[in-house]
Amino acid sequence: MNTKLSLNALKAILITHVHGDHCYGLPGLLASAAMNGRTLPLTIVAPAGIKAWLDATFEATQLSLPFALEFVDSDDLPSVEFERISVATHRLSHRATSYAYGFTERKVDASLDVDKLIQKGIPRGPLWGQLKQGMDIEFAGEWLKSRDFLIFKHKPRKVVIAGDNDQPDLLSEACAEAQVLVHEATYTEAMAEKAGDFGHSYAGQVATFAESVKLSNLVLTHFSPRYQFHPLASPSIEDIRQEALRVYSGSLYLARDFLEFTLSKSGHLSEVAGE
Repeated sequence: MNTKLSLNALKAILITHVHGDHCYGLPGLLASAAMNGRTLPLTIVAPAGIKAWLDATFEATQLSLPFALEFVDSDDLPSVEFERISVATHRLSHRATSYAYGFTERKVDASLDVDKLIQKGIPRGPLWGQLKQGMDIEFAGEWLKSRDFLIFKHKPRKVVIAGDNDQPDLLSEACAEAQVLVHEATYTEAMAEKAGDFGHSYAGQVATFAESVKLSNLVLTHFSPRYQFHPLASPSIEDIRQEALRVYSGSLYLARDFLEFTLSKSGHLSEVAGE
């Protein structure tokens, strides 16, 4: 493992679709977790085909895990909630069924809207405490939503991570309240036309979409191996960057292995400096 993240602390794994470059590492990761002493159950959110493939792999390789896998079928899942975040699924356009996952912060620092509580006639006491804790309550025969009586100190942070997709516009609704989109940019436009590929996006296409929905931060990933990271190579990863920058005015990042980010409460995305 070439990361400081702990497999024992892992809460869930979300797979976007069944193609090998997005799932072939999963059995090895699970086996490594077992060898590292993991015993807590692990949630896997993925299309149904992933479970069938995992079951066959476990049987063929005689892999046995000392922890339970809790499989959640993303094909039938509008959303799933974890302790600190909620995850929504969004169907994409690809050769195989593919999804984006929208991760939204569940617990945001907030204070009570005292004026509104008094105006509503809700007496100071336990009901105020329940609303402050995010609990909906019944009062005077009416069901009251906690969020209607809270003043949030910042918008819930939201990150959308997309699988393979050739129609970024499908994410318009998902990105409406998002601060970050992570999306493939397999090619530049010229290379996409030459390759004749379908099911993937090119840099300018994704950047144009991000600009249209006023997205603050865009992380491009899933680059064709044709694009080399040396800036003087041809074609270079810089070709992808420059194509995106021609149409996108937000903060642009090109993903690479083990790159880490921090998303501030104000919605500012920044790279975490390497050790």
